[in-house]
Amino acid sequence: MASLFSIYLRITCFIADLLFINFSYLFSYYLVSTVYHPDLTWNNRYLVGAVAFNFIWMFSSLIMRLYQQSSFNVLENFFRKTYRTALMHFVLFMAFLFFTKSNILQSVFLTSFALMAVLFLASRFVIVYLMDYLQKRTKRGKKIAILGYNSTAEKLAAYFQKRKGDFIFEGFFDDEIARTNTRGPLNILGDLQNCFDYVAENRVEEIYSTILPNQNLQVEQLLIAAEQKCVRVKFVPDFSRQLDDRFFISFVEDFPIITLRKEPLDQIDNRFKKRLFDVVFSSLVIVLILSWLTPILALLIKLESKGPVFYSQKRSGRDNIEFWCLKFRSMRVNNEESKQATKGDPRITRVGAFLRKTSLDEIPQFFNVFMGDMSVVGPRPHMLAHTLQYSSQIDKFMVRHLLKPGITGWAQVSGYRGETEDPELMKKRVEHDLWYMENWSLMLDVRIVFLTIINMFKGEKNAY
Repeated sequence: MASLFSIYLRITCFIADLLFINFSYLFSYYLVSTVYHPDLTWNNRYLVGAVAFNFIWMFSSLIMRLYQQSSFNVLENFFRKTYRTALMHFVLFMAFLFFTKSNILQSVFLTSFALMAVLFLASRFVIVYLMDYLQKRTKRGKKIAILGYNSTAEKLAAYFQKRKGDFIFEGFFDDEIARTNTRGPLNILGDLQNCFDYVAENRVEEIYSTILPNQNLQVEQLLIAAEQKCVRVKFVPDFSRQLDDRFFISFVEDFPIITLRKEPLDQIDNRFKKRLFDVVFSSLVIVLILSWLTPILALLIKLESKGPVFYSQKRSGRDNIEFWCLKFRSMRVNNEESKQATKGDPRITRVGAFLRKTSLDEIPQFFNVFMGDMSVVGPRPHMLAHTLQYSSQIDKFMVRHLLKPGITGWAQVSGYRGETEDPELMKKRVEHDLWYMENWSLMLDVRIVFLTIINMFKGEKNAY
């Protein structure tokens, strides 16, 4: 994202949040004084409380670094810092009331915090939508250059070029190839000696070197010069002869452990956080939404076509263990269960088309989440026949089954949902599922839920 936009976004968020907390405080006072305590009058205690309310918020946001640039680089960090700041604000304001022995009505400040939570939630929805919109329509990212030209460098360049939204790949620096003048398709920018002239002129932010310092004395000199110019240099050793794929290094005590990927959900505390989120979120949906929505949709489904309200089908779950996946029935009863829905599918009813377009057909799966067969966020579960088919066609397809399947997922909010007869589309879906698996955080789940709700209101072109 452009730096100027980032500054505007941070300033806008700061001002908006101040407006939210002041509106919450003043409206809560008005509401309580109008409805519950008509004799309540505005006086110095409420004025001092308002000043403290603002001061404590600014102090809390400063301590948590809520509005710093680093908080906006990754949306999940911004969400995490928002709720931590709000929690700190609540605790410190309670402490202020206790130590000053203020007699501000409890209903006023509790209503203030409840209203703040609603406004913050709504504003973060807007930020998620705005950031997602701009990421898809603006070219942003770090400028990258690579030292050395070899098989590892080629793979690294392909990775950067594939993620154009996050990186802008400039080219390679290599002594031997630069001397042979074979530029052009290889995108050789020059030899190692010319590296920092190019970096300075073109504002390259990071250099990835496939040549280690002990392999070339110039690289060691470049590393020293890079630190002086605040340019990051990262080394990518060539393990292509030892390992056939990328890997992740972790430690057990002093022992380095090499694994094929990073898995945050392999840690028991992260699994506990995710399960707690699943139970709380699914319980709220079941009680607050499904309790009244189910009878309405059941009536509409029954009126249009004969058959059950719910449709259950065996799907592939975590560790490829089968489970019964629950949905609202969106098709007429038929004998083609293993056939994927296609655009204009005659089996789909009019009510079913609406349910699929808005993803409401999936909402009974919150019962699957509550029972532990699924998660709110994760790779979408496939029919058993499709699991068998794609496991032999798509590389790493079965790796996604190391996680619980989800009602929504990173692939779905990135546009890879619906029909997957094209193997390339399934390949992309698997890539997104593996990225989610390797980059999981609780705030990433929250972001995906936000994007899913936004997409439900927008309607999805691939949902049929």
